[in-house]
Amino acid sequence: MDKKRSISMAVIKRLPKYHRYLRELIEIEVDRISSKELSEKIGFTASQIRQDLNNFGDFGQQGYGYNVKELYKEISGILGLNKVYSIIVVGAGNIGQAIANYSYFNKIGFSLRGIFDRNPKLIGLKINDVEVFDIDFLEEFLEKNSIDIGVICVPKESAQGVCDVLVANKVKGIWNFAPVDLQIKDQEDTVLENVHLSESLLTLTCLMNDAGI
Repeated sequence: MDKKRSISMAVIKRLPKYHRYLRELIEIEVDRISSKELSEKIGFTASQIRQDLNNFGDFGQQGYGYNVKELYKEISGILGLNKVYSIIVVGAGNIGQAIANYSYFNKIGFSLRGIFDRNPKLIGLKINDVEVFDIDFLEEFLEKNSIDIGVICVPKESAQGVCDVLVANKVKGIWNFAPVDLQIKDQEDTVLENVHLSESLLTLTCLMNDAGI
């Protein structure tokens, strides 16, 4: 655990990309790959790939490269994908429905247990075979069910209140899509990831502007 905490956030944020590309290699039955070949596919330099992976162990062999399945398994473990995570989505608007319908999450170990909203037109509907419940029952649901991750997709004025309810009911991770940075008093008990779609879009336009296109 201490070793993981010493790894830079930049390296941690690159791990999901390694995981995705290795999964694609497995699907086309590639058994082994060199850091140079992986570099050509993933866009990082071969040196960067070796440095990143060396943070977690000695996975490659000189003259052989990486065993794709073994490396995929190791990175899955580092990412915590050796268990199933129970998830709820709070907010069944466009973003919430898109997340609930994203089948890839289920494939890699995320189990959607409930969806919550206050819109009476949505309550009772099923999204990806999971029922939308009235948000008034959120706390009762959390008291009866052990939930690992709460996904917040509500308007910004409601987001902190939802976050507080999730934290109070021992939800271990919060994935926030509301357009506001949420705060958690005790970071040791709950991990928070704020996702701003607008920031990603503006990063794209900045890069386009810098490239003169």
